[in-house]
Amino acid sequence: MSWCKCLYVIALPACWLFFSSIISNADDSTPKENSKRATETTIKLNNALLKELPFSDKQEFKDATKGFIAPLENNGVVKGKGSIPIWDISKYAFIKDDKPAPTTVNPSLWRQSQLVMKGGLFKVTDRLYQVRNADLSNMTIIEGDTGIIVVDPLISTETAKAALNLYFKHRPKKAVVAVIHSHSHVDHYGGVRGVVDEKDVKSGKVKIIAPEGFLDAAVSENIMAGTAMTRRSSYMYGSLLPATPTGSVGAGLGMTTSHGTITIIPPTDIITKTGQKMKIDGLDFEFLLAPGSEAPSEMHWYISQLKAVTAAENCTHTLHNTYSLRGTKIRDPLKWSKYLNQTLDMWGDKTEVMYGMHHWPVWGKENIRKLVENERDAYRYINDQTLRLANHGETLLEIAEELDLPPSLKTQWSLRSYYGTLSHNIKATYVYYLGWFDGNPANLYALPPVEAGKKYVEFMGGAENLLKNAKAAYAKGEYRWVAEVVNHLVFADPNNTEAKNLQADALEQLGYQSESGPWRNFFLTGAQELRNGLNALRKSDPTASVDTINNITLEMFFDFIGMRINAKKAEGKSFDFIFNITDKKEQYTVGLMNSALHAHKGATIKEPTATINLSRGDLNMIIVKKSGLEDGIKSGKIKITGDKDKVVEFFSLLDNFDVWFNIVTP
Repeated sequence: MSWCKCLYVIALPACWLFFSSIISNADDSTPKENSKRATETTIKLNNALLKELPFSDKQEFKDATKGFIAPLENNGVVKGKGSIPIWDISKYAFIKDDKPAPTTVNPSLWRQSQLVMKGGLFKVTDRLYQVRNADLSNMTIIEGDTGIIVVDPLISTETAKAALNLYFKHRPKKAVVAVIHSHSHVDHYGGVRGVVDEKDVKSGKVKIIAPEGFLDAAVSENIMAGTAMTRRSSYMYGSLLPATPTGSVGAGLGMTTSHGTITIIPPTDIITKTGQKMKIDGLDFEFLLAPGSEAPSEMHWYISQLKAVTAAENCTHTLHNTYSLRGTKIRDPLKWSKYLNQTLDMWGDKTEVMYGMHHWPVWGKENIRKLVENERDAYRYINDQTLRLANHGETLLEIAEELDLPPSLKTQWSLRSYYGTLSHNIKATYVYYLGWFDGNPANLYALPPVEAGKKYVEFMGGAENLLKNAKAAYAKGEYRWVAEVVNHLVFADPNNTEAKNLQADALEQLGYQSESGPWRNFFLTGAQELRNGLNALRKSDPTASVDTINNITLEMFFDFIGMRINAKKAEGKSFDFIFNITDKKEQYTVGLMNSALHAHKGATIKEPTATINLSRGDLNMIIVKKSGLEDGIKSGKIKITGDKDKVVEFFSLLDNFDVWFNIVTP
C-alpha cells in the first residue's frame, strides 16, 4: 500500500496561486484501516438534520439536471503530461442519488455532493451553455453572432480544453472571440491557454475581458504568504484524503481542484465602472463592479438579448467564505450584500435566468429574486449582528457560538454551510473590524503552543491523568473539548502516540459531523496526519507557473525577496544594488539595512555595492531555481559590476520555504 504521487502547481517555489496545491486525491490503495466508524453521538447528530431540513424538496435536483446534453467524457478523467490524471471525478462515483448518506457523512453535505456531481454539458438558455464538474468551477460558453465567448476557463489548460472539446462535439465549432474572467481567483482564469492562443489575443482576434485590478490581484494575492496557503489548502480541499465515505466527499463549492497547467494572459479590455456597457460579438453586456467581495477584483453582468445575469461567485448554492480557511485577507460582507442588492436594482425585473460560476442555474424572475435576496440578507446579517454583539462587549468566540441565521434563512439550501460557515465568517467579520485581540489582557501575551501545552499538562496532573479524563469526555461525545484539551498534550509531547490517536479520533468524528466540505477535510486530514505522520505524505517538489512569474511586477518581485530575508543572518549587513533589467529597460535600486529590504524604481544612488545586469527571464530564474543566480553568472547572462561576492552574499540571506511544515504537531 502506498500513497499516490501528489503534484502541486504553484506560482513560485514559495508562493501559491489560490487553489492548485497538493490536490490529487489519494488512490484506492490508500490504507483505510485507520479510519473508524461513526460513533452513536455522531450518528444521532447527523440523523437529527434529516428532520430539521427539507430533504423532501427536490427542486434543486431538477435544476441541476435541466438542459442536460451530454456527460463528461472518459468518465470525467482528464490526463496531463505522461498520462497522469490531473482531474478524476470517477473517484467519487460512490456518491449516487439513490444512496442515503453514510453514517460517516453529514447528510446535508452528502446531498450537496450529489448535486455537484451532476456534471457534463448543459444548455442554460438559448445561446448560453455550461460545462460543469470538469473542475472546481463551471466553464460557461456564450454563442455570439460569429463566434463564442468563454467565461471562466477553469483552473488548468487541460480541463479547459477538454470542456471546450465537449461543447464542440455537440454545438457548431466556431472560433473563440472573447474570454471573460469574472474575478481574480485561479479557478476562473488558469485554463485560459486551453481555449485561446495568445497570438490571437495580441493580433486582436480575441478579447480578454476582466474587472479593474484583475491582473494585479490574480498574480499577487497569495505571493507573500503563498507557502502557508499551499500547505493549508491541502487540508481545505482534502487533497491528501482518499475519495471514500470516510474521506473526501467534496468541497461544497465543487468536488475538488484540478492540478494541471496554470496559465494567465493579461486582459485586453478592462471594466472600470459599474454601468459600463460593451457589445461583444453582437450581444449587449452591462457590468457591475464588485471589488472587495468574494475576490479583490470581481464583477457581475447582464446580457440583454438573453435576459441572463450572473453575480459571479457572490451568489452560489452555499453560504460562501468571507474568510477562506486556506488563509486570505478577510472579505467585506457589507459590500458583498450591497453588490447583490445593486444587482437586483439594476436587472432584477428583467432577468429570466441566473447562471453562476459554480453550481447550477436558477430560472424564473421570482426564483432568482428570492435567491439573491436571501444571499444579500445573509451577508448583511453576518456583518450587522456580529458588530451588534461586539458592541455589547462579546468576543469573536462568544458571538460565533451564540449567533445562528434566522429561521427564514436557516433552512434555505443555498445558505447551508457547505463551503463557508456562519461560525468562521462571524469570527472573520469580528477580526475585519476589530482585529485578533478580544480586549481581554489575559489573551494579549499568551504563551506559544508548546510552552502552554507543557504547562496545561502539568496543571492537569500529567499526561496519564489528562488522557484518562479526555477518554471519558470522548465517551460522552464531547469531541470539541477532547480535540482542544488533547492538543495541549500533543504539543507538549509530540511523541505520545496515545495522545495523537485520541486527538485523531476526536477530529475524525468532528469531520463526520461537518456540513462544510472544507471543515470535514480539515478535520479528517488532521486525523490522518496524526495517525500516519507527515513523512508519509511528502511526495513531490513544487513546479512553477511561468505565466504567473512573468506577470509579477518588479515591485512585487522585490517585495517577495524582502519577505525572504532571514533577519538574523542579515543582522549588521548593509548593501545597495542597482538592478538593470536589460530587455525591459527598467532599473530598480534595492538596499538592505537593519535586516529590512527597501526598493525604489530607478537608479537612486551613485555608488552602489554592485550593479546587476540581467534580463527579466534571468531575474525570474533566481526565484524558480535555487541555482539560478550561480548559473546566470557562469553563463554570462547575469553580468555584475562592482562587488560580485556581496551580491552572492545578499542572495544567500534568503530563506527557502518547505511547504510540508507541521500543522497538527509542533
